Formats: sequence, structure tokens, C-alpha cells
Amino acid sequence: MQADVLTPEIAFAQTGLSLPPAPQPLGVYKPYLIDGKYLYVSGHGPVQDDKSLIIGRIGADMDMEAGKLAARQVGLTILSTIKTHLGSLDRVKRVIKVLGMVNCVPEFERHPYIINGCSELFADVWGTDNGIGVRSAVGMGSLPDNIPVEVEALFELAD
Repeated sequence: MQADVLTPEIAFAQTGLSLPPAPQPLGVYKPYLIDGKYLYVSGHGPVQDDKSLIIGRIGADMDMEAGKLAARQVGLTILSTIKTHLGSLDRVKRVIKVLGMVNCVPEFERHPYIINGCSELFADVWGTDNGIGVRSAVGMGSLPDNIPVEVEALFELAD
């Protein structure tokens, strides 16, 4: 490895952000699943450091900037699940796919802007080549517990 290439763990540390506790499933599902070289992560919400959820609907209870920060918090929650269950962010080679769901009023049209909060975090951790995958960003009429954003993702594991 080149000296100027950061590992995901070092890159994350340089963000100055903290990881919330990894959430425990509240339904009948696994928070993650490894299949060969792929890591599937179930839909995550914006868990805060005190284990509470950010709640609210974009366009009614919060503006776009708050929504984007909520999406970043979802990304942090996903990173926490990875680190808790796999031991290190370095176990992930790259982001393959992100599905971002936005709880918003029907008139809201900036779903990709909101999900950028998560995608920009992943790009900071894995770099622009490995941290940006394919993506969908869609609006929803509601999400569990009235969270503003839910994200599920697919990653490729490092060799």
C-alpha cells in the first residue's frame, strides 16, 4: 500500500465524527449478512450517540439540511454495524449499492440531495473510487418510527 493511501479506519478517524451504538434488530431480520465476498446491510435509521432516533418528516418537521445531516447519521449507524460485527471498517473494500429512502411530504423532490449525506460520508471513508457506488434515492409516504431517512447498502469485502 502506498504511504499516501488512507485505510478506511484512518479516513474515518480524520472525519472527527463518532459512531453511535450499533442498533439491535427490532423485527425478524438480520442487521447484516455476508455472502461470499459481499456484505449486505439491512435498512438502518439515524441512531444518535444516546441510542435515540432522529425523527421527523422532511418538508414538514425538518428542512433539507437537517435531512441531509440525518442521512449522514444513518451512514454513521451503518459504519457502526460494520465495525461492531466485522471488527474494522478496513474489512470493506468498496461500496457497491446504496438505497436511500426519504420520509417526506409529497411535494418534496430533492431526495438525492438528502441521501448525499450518507454517500458523502462513505466517499470520505473509502475514497471516491471505492466509496461511491450505484444508488437510488426515493421518497416515501412514511418510514418506521417516523424517521426521516432509511438506508440499506451492499458492500464488497476486502480480500
